[in-house]
Amino acid sequence: MKVIFLKDVKGKGKKGEVKNVSDGYAQNFLLKQQVAVEATPANLKKLEAQNNKASQLAAEELAQAKQLKEKIEKLTVELSAKAGEGGRLFGSITTKQISEALQSAEGIKIDKRKMELPEGIRSLGYTKVPVKLHHEVSATLNVHVKEAK
Repeated sequence: MKVIFLKDVKGKGKKGEVKNVSDGYAQNFLLKQQVAVEATPANLKKLEAQNNKASQLAAEELAQAKQLKEKIEKLTVELSAKAGEGGRLFGSITTKQISEALQSAEGIKIDKRKMELPEGIRSLGYTKVPVKLHHEVSATLNVHVKEAK
């Protein structure tokens, strides 16, 4: 019997796959547990429509990420912090602070976990912070840390 998987089933198939399984397994487990439906022409058409919609959404997401990349790479986020001798900061500037400054200054909301800064910024000056906007799109944000008066 051909079925369309609605959920991942270990060892049998992943969500959205169409596979041939034994009739007993399909009737007694897959259909009863509602992890699969029979692969009728109507259900296959429904699956195709869902896949088309998903690919359309993915394309829109990618386009938005590319637009955001262009906008971010033109920006410089200004932050101020107390510093000691030689431009070393007391403490550090974290991705959370950069994210909040970007949100308040430009209205762009980026999750702090998307910023790939291994450790906080500990000195005055300009720093380039890589930001992962999409699995295919990365941008570089300029951060300027100046001394607080």
